[in-house]
Amino acid sequence: MSTVEGNENEFSSADALNSAVNKDDGDTNSLRFGPSNDSEGGSKVVFLLKAAGGAPILKKKKWALPRTKTIGHIVEFLKKYMHLDTQQQQQLFLYVNQAFSPALDTTIGSVNDCFSSEGTLVLHYALTEAWG
Repeated sequence: MSTVEGNENEFSSADALNSAVNKDDGDTNSLRFGPSNDSEGGSKVVFLLKAAGGAPILKKKKWALPRTKTIGHIVEFLKKYMHLDTQQQQQLFLYVNQAFSPALDTTIGSVNDCFSSEGTLVLHYALTEAWG
């Protein structure tokens, strides 16, 4: 499971989530993402993180997070994961569907409900402004 410095219950790679989902008749192509057993009581949102511009590319692109977490949690995670220097206040921009940047206090669940495609939310990140 992919985690960041003690946040073991928050960020998990989608591969770890796939091991906990229900499978239909042994068919690995038809996975249903059901409610998780996390303490927050909601299901997890599966999202892809894709680099834009000159941002470093992550080894894992697919992640999962509880619906109640905010976009700000993803931004803070990415800053720690990519070792961005907070002393120099390096900025990180997060975009939905290569179009707009959601507010940092928006929940991932609401963004997923409005903008996910085929059950997966696609988020692009950049070190400089890229869109909208």
